[in-house]
Amino acid sequence: MLDGMTSAVLTSAATPTVFHPDPQAIRRAIERRSVATLATTSGAGRPHVATVLYQCTDDALFVSTDSGSRKARNVAANSLAAVTIAVRRLPVGPPASIQFQTSAEVLSTDDPQIQRLVAAGSLGRITAHGELDLDGACFLRLSLPSRVVTYALGMSLWRVVRHPLDLAGEVSLRIDRP
Repeated sequence: MLDGMTSAVLTSAATPTVFHPDPQAIRRAIERRSVATLATTSGAGRPHVATVLYQCTDDALFVSTDSGSRKARNVAANSLAAVTIAVRRLPVGPPASIQFQTSAEVLSTDDPQIQRLVAAGSLGRITAHGELDLDGACFLRLSLPSRVVTYALGMSLWRVVRHPLDLAGEVSLRIDRP
C-alpha cells in the first residue's frame, strides 16, 4: 500500500502459441474454394480490395478479369498482392481463413500458360461463362507461396469458442516446382 492506495501486481498474459495445421488440409481448402478477397496497390500506393472468383491450379490462383480493371492495372504497376480466403465451418459466427502475400502478374488470354490450362480444362470454373470471348479479357496469376497464415483452421470448435484470441496458425506448404 502506497499513500493509502492499494497496489496490484500486474501479470502478463500468456504469449499466444502459433498453431501449425496440416499443410495438405490447408492446400485442399484453397483448392476447393473459389472466392477470395484480393488486395492490390497502385503504382502511387493507393490500395484496392475486391472479392474475386479464382481457380487454383499449377501452384497458383488464377483470376479472370478485364485488362482495364483496377485489379489488372494495379498488378501491372505493382506485382505484389495479398489474398484472404474465408473458410466457413459453421452457419453462424466468423469464418476461419487463409491469408498470404504473393507475387502477381497479368496474363493475356493468348498467353501459352493460359492456353495450356484452358485446353486441359483446368480453368473451367473461371471461364465457363464466356470470359475468354470478352474484349480486353485477361487473367491474374497469383503464385501460391510456400508460407500461409491461418485463423482457426485445423482447430476444434471448442478451442475456437473458448480461446478466440489464440487461433493464429502458420503453414509451410510444399510447392512442387519443375
